[in-house]
Amino acid sequence: MATHPVNLVVRFLLELSALFVLALWGWHARDDGWRIFGALGIPMIAAALWGIFAVPHDPTRSGSAPVPIPGLLRLVLELSFFGCAALALDDLGFGRLTAILGTAVVIHYLSSYDRIRWLVGQ
Repeated sequence: MATHPVNLVVRFLLELSALFVLALWGWHARDDGWRIFGALGIPMIAAALWGIFAVPHDPTRSGSAPVPIPGLLRLVLELSFFGCAALALDDLGFGRLTAILGTAVVIHYLSSYDRIRWLVGQ
């Protein structure tokens, strides 16, 4: 079920949403000339961590793992990524959107129970 095209699209949209929220938070975290670095740097670091650290042969990814990590650690990385985005959204004062994002992430992971089982077993 985790590799179902609809689930993959939902996951991709959640990833993009999280990166957008992190960029928005990075922009608002400073009010000087360095804010562009927060708006670009924070989501770039998050995207790099997301893309570099992977479980080899993950069926929901390309299969390659530039830096192979255990499945449980990957699950922690993913949940931390979305958790940071939710915290950033809450910090920006968007409580209702925080709840929507959190609910969407929980529903996505519940519908991807087979992938979670696979990750924990790796």
